[in-house]
Amino acid sequence: MAMSSPTIPRPAHTERGTALLALLAGALVIGVAPVLVRFADAGPVTVAFWRLLFSLPLLTVLARRSPGGVGGPSRLAVLAGLAFALDLAFWHNGIANTSVGKATVLGNLTPVVVTAMSWILLKQRPARLFLLATGLSIGGAWTMAAARGLGSVGPNPLLGDALSLAAAFWYALYFMAISAARRVEGTARIMFWSALTGMPLLLVAGVLLGEQSYPTSAAGWAACVGLGVMHVVGQGTIAWALGRLSAATAAVTVLVQPVVAVVLGRILFNEIFGVWQSVGAVVALTGVALAQWAWREEPPVQRLHSTRTGARGTM
Repeated sequence: MAMSSPTIPRPAHTERGTALLALLAGALVIGVAPVLVRFADAGPVTVAFWRLLFSLPLLTVLARRSPGGVGGPSRLAVLAGLAFALDLAFWHNGIANTSVGKATVLGNLTPVVVTAMSWILLKQRPARLFLLATGLSIGGAWTMAAARGLGSVGPNPLLGDALSLAAAFWYALYFMAISAARRVEGTARIMFWSALTGMPLLLVAGVLLGEQSYPTSAAGWAACVGLGVMHVVGQGTIAWALGRLSAATAAVTVLVQPVVAVVLGRILFNEIFGVWQSVGAVVALTGVALAQWAWREEPPVQRLHSTRTGARGTM
């Protein structure tokens, strides 16, 4: 009888390289989201509803195949769904009112908000470096919002900037609820129930706001379907990679998302970042990266159950 060959473990650097490529691919996918929101010719809040609806079939399959199956909704999953619905509503309206680049940069301030909320609510005191990171992020965001000129793109840039910043808060609440829920249940089940919870809220909000309730073109429908697939594939890929990389490495890598949004905004919508918008973006994203570095230096006992990278699209 032929002997079976022993299993050869993969080198650590090979696994890390694979995880880094997966993280980069997931970040690139998520970076396309604001462009798809623009192409979906329906109301911003309604587009968020279609995004969750089209993600549901894939989430159902993943949840059914996970340990314990679909199960029932937990309170944390419901809270995550409500917070995520508000996040999408604010962020999609931000995209509609300002440039896709600015909306994405401001929305990616979530890690700073998550760490601050953990400090205030959970008494998880961050390293001193976080204070510098917070100052840089706030200063960069203010510079982007206050600057005028070529970077002021959209029907109401100041409103769009404010909505995008507010979205960072709601996404932080969503991320903290997800982090707490993952202590007792699987990611797929949480994603399924949070999507199912957020859908009716977004649908009702879209109707009350008098929005166009469905896309009117094939491109619009394709954009909504793409958002649904991106919601599952992008987040899933990033979540897999985060378990194999340091928080600092992940934080820097996922910041490719706003870069992708800025480049696509320039190519597709002729959106140009002015000098001060560019300076503000670099300063704000540097603050986000430093916030992650500060988190990495915390004692392990203070950390949340899951990696707190928290950039838009991660879980």
